[in-house]
Amino acid sequence: MTGLSLVLSAVLIVLAALHLMWALGWWFPLSDERALARSVVGARGIEAMPGAGVTSLVVVALLFAAAWPWMAASWPVTLGLAGLAGVFLLRGAVAYAPGWRRRLPEEPFATLDRRAFGPLCLALGAGFLILTYGALT
Repeated sequence: MTGLSLVLSAVLIVLAALHLMWALGWWFPLSDERALARSVVGARGIEAMPGAGVTSLVVVALLFAAAWPWMAASWPVTLGLAGLAGVFLLRGAVAYAPGWRRRLPEEPFATLDRRAFGPLCLALGAGFLILTYGALT
């Protein structure tokens, strides 16, 4: 399980670093804020990235999720692993829901969501589900 924990944490730390760059106003990997917002947020008519405060909260949440697999085994930690599994699995699944697509229709987000963001979230959710099962056995 250590290898899986390492992979999950590494992916989440990279995602947190991306969000931190965006919170600081660095529009990596695109140099245009509008294009980045349309690529990673996808809300209808979006012209700018979300504010630094909201984006910073995402950074903190991702870092907590990255640290969670390394906490000492206990019932609260196992419940946390199950909760993280649920959050990521749900986020991955909604990428394919028609209602989600109507709410966040902008391209290229809609395509990226189905091809990259959704599958990534499903993989993270599966990883946390495996860790949850391992903590229970």
